[in-house]
Amino acid sequence: MPTPTPAASPDPRRNIPRMDELLQLPEVAAARECLAEHTIRAIIQDTVSQARRGGVPISELPAAIAQRLGEKNSHSLRPVINATGVIIHTNLGRAPLPSAAVEALHDAASYTDVEMDLESGKRSKNRGAGATAALLAACPGAEDALVVNNGASALLLATAALAPGKEVIISRGELIEIGAGFRLPELIESTATRLKEVGATNRTHVADYERALGDNTGAILKVHPSNFRIEGFTSAVGVDELHRLAARHGTRLIVDLGSGLLTHDPALPEEPDIHAQLRAGADIVIASGDKLLGGPQAGILLGTKDAISAVKKHPLARAVRIDKLRLNALEAAISTPSNAVQDALHLDHENHRARTEAIAEAVGAHVVAHDGRVGGGGAPEYPLPGFAVSLPEHFADALRRQEPSVVSRVHQGRCLVDIRCVPAHQDAAVIAAIKAVG
Repeated sequence: MPTPTPAASPDPRRNIPRMDELLQLPEVAAARECLAEHTIRAIIQDTVSQARRGGVPISELPAAIAQRLGEKNSHSLRPVINATGVIIHTNLGRAPLPSAAVEALHDAASYTDVEMDLESGKRSKNRGAGATAALLAACPGAEDALVVNNGASALLLATAALAPGKEVIISRGELIEIGAGFRLPELIESTATRLKEVGATNRTHVADYERALGDNTGAILKVHPSNFRIEGFTSAVGVDELHRLAARHGTRLIVDLGSGLLTHDPALPEEPDIHAQLRAGADIVIASGDKLLGGPQAGILLGTKDAISAVKKHPLARAVRIDKLRLNALEAAISTPSNAVQDALHLDHENHRARTEAIAEAVGAHVVAHDGRVGGGGAPEYPLPGFAVSLPEHFADALRRQEPSVVSRVHQGRCLVDIRCVPAHQDAAVIAAIKAVG
């Protein structure tokens, strides 16, 4: 008589509860207070899939779901402590907003009078009037202003509006590429506008522009090199000379500064400012709101009434329109007496040293001289003398994984913690993070 085949052991995956049962867990009911139903279902389904693969013991499935729901936020961006010494750090969101701008974001988050005249109850055409007024008060050389989504859209709009179907003359030394492979020429030529390159990479003269001007010229464009510097045998044409040339030939002059410095700052002696470019004769000056200006992401156009009027009327102006939250935040950032960017740029040298030494003493490390940077394309390579706590290189990775994350700089085999951009009330958090690693 043949030996009977033993019965196959039951598959433990059959014990996984059904979705409708898991949706009745008390932790799921609590999670519905802050998470959408589709988010909850996705977390449960993913955890169940892990259990089917053996990654989560089936007996621990409810606890695993509860843990993941408890750790899940409705948003994914995490605040970090910027200990790199770079003020406008693009990877960390550029300029941190001043408290007045944060409050302005909150106030604009619900219904607002963004396009309504509350006196008459009718639709208003003064969208962004507050931000415009703040910009004009801070930069009296401008006759009018417009705020759009970001710096790239401001440049796209200006060239499309002032040189529709025509040529924009630009020096070859200003055909730049910035972060993430973004190339200025490709942006401009994505519309019907065409670029006409003049001069050489290192030297461009006024005669080069003169020869390029013709009936098909729509504008002259001058671009601040932003994130690189050409040294040695070089020459470039200033805004004042280009203005005189443009005026003689009846064309417009656009200046793209990028960095957003409204007026001259002695701390950055070589960084061009918007007011000076307007005074020198630019029809439109373009800048970003989230760099040296210290506000939210925005593309700012300041210039003559005639030039700004042409930009406002262009169909692209609607496509690149900025939202109500950032309009309010930009107005507040301009109107407040101080912001984090200016504080970090003008920090007290001795106070910086004392705070750094206190942190170093608390964690058993030493202090080294360290030059900070503006970042974000502002004042490229210009040093901002200061100090840093020097730690072993492996600390950088571990600090970045802390909560809150502390992002430092790795240089010459050392982890450097520079608190130039760290508010004083966060010094204790930096010390705690370093101690946790060490």
